[in-house]
Amino acid sequence: MTAIEFNHQLVSLERNLTRFALSLTSNREEAKDLLQETLLKAITKRDQFVNYSNLKAWTFTIMKNTFINNYRQIVRQNNILDSTKNLYFLNQSRKTYDIAPDSNYAILEINKLIDGLENEYKIPFKLLLEGFRYKEISEKLGLRLGTVKSRIFFARKSLMESLNENF
Repeated sequence: MTAIEFNHQLVSLERNLTRFALSLTSNREEAKDLLQETLLKAITKRDQFVNYSNLKAWTFTIMKNTFINNYRQIVRQNNILDSTKNLYFLNQSRKTYDIAPDSNYAILEINKLIDGLENEYKIPFKLLLEGFRYKEISEKLGLRLGTVKSRIFFARKSLMESLNENF
């Protein structure tokens, strides 16, 4: 499929993609942004599209994954979007709960065990605990994705063995 044919078919899906974006975001402006980002990704990744496969399904998958990734990024940043007129959610007091002493002690012991891991296992594991995804950890540390996954697996395994011995 030539670039012109690909672009023509992509533009013909715009109405369907717009409806799908609206169903995901429930906001017209966010839907437009999601549509634009999806079309940009589809055009830049055109070489990954297998000829004569389902272009509609491919672009819908790009849109769904883009929406999910954007949502995860917003959650990780802990942004509070309050669209109420009187900023009700921002002004609402948050309840604080006391941590039981035995729970606090267990958390301290677990943190000691994590700090006792070798750096090659501890660093990827701590990044995972901070909310980073495997791919982000691999990029940040300059490691292959499989290496990051195996190091986190071995860190968990070591921690489980230590916890079984200590508790």
